[in-house]
Amino acid sequence: ERNEQLRKLLEEAEVFYRYQLTKTDAGKEAAAYIEKRGIKPETSETWGLGYAPGGWDTTLNYFLKKGYPKKDILEAGLVSERDDGRLYDRFRHRLMFPIRDARGKITGFGGRILNPADVPKFMNSPQSPLFDKSSLLYGLDKARKSIRSENQAVIVEGYMDVIVVHQEGFQNVVSPMGTALTDVQMRHLKRYTRSFTLALDPDAAGVKATLRGLEVA
Repeated sequence: ERNEQLRKLLEEAEVFYRYQLTKTDAGKEAAAYIEKRGIKPETSETWGLGYAPGGWDTTLNYFLKKGYPKKDILEAGLVSERDDGRLYDRFRHRLMFPIRDARGKITGFGGRILNPADVPKFMNSPQSPLFDKSSLLYGLDKARKSIRSENQAVIVEGYMDVIVVHQEGFQNVVSPMGTALTDVQMRHLKRYTRSFTLALDPDAAGVKATLRGLEVA
């Protein structure tokens, strides 16, 4: 029951971020970036892409006004807590990717920077009762039928890689969201196929991740 409360909040957050992307001036930079990456409007909608506004408490205040208690907003991973107990928006001025489990239930978000000076480049929801990065694969809810029918899972590095490839009709593609493949993730994939293709980035980190992924497989 507690998890369902948090999921409801995360679903509302997806709608909030989506509105910020499509209906506000502040979201135009994120919208331009999406277009530049070759993602069509209907694809952006299908994947629920959004924009987290740049203020320190915009998201927090929105959900407080909606009647959500601070502890829920914190536990859902939408805000972080300072040492003095004050809360602030975890995601600020970022392109937002809702992350779902294999059944399509929302578990959290990934956020990509729009300003190159910001760090880190990618940020995920914190570990929570819903969000366990080591066991989730981005896109598995949309890819699992195709993985089974094609008898192959293609593993790529990032959110955008998954979305663009799905858009072009190759739907047996997932991502471990920038981390090394884990035993748990591979066990999830093994339910659908025993054939894995690693298509990570061709840089030093990608090569290293590929070798680690092969060992895990």
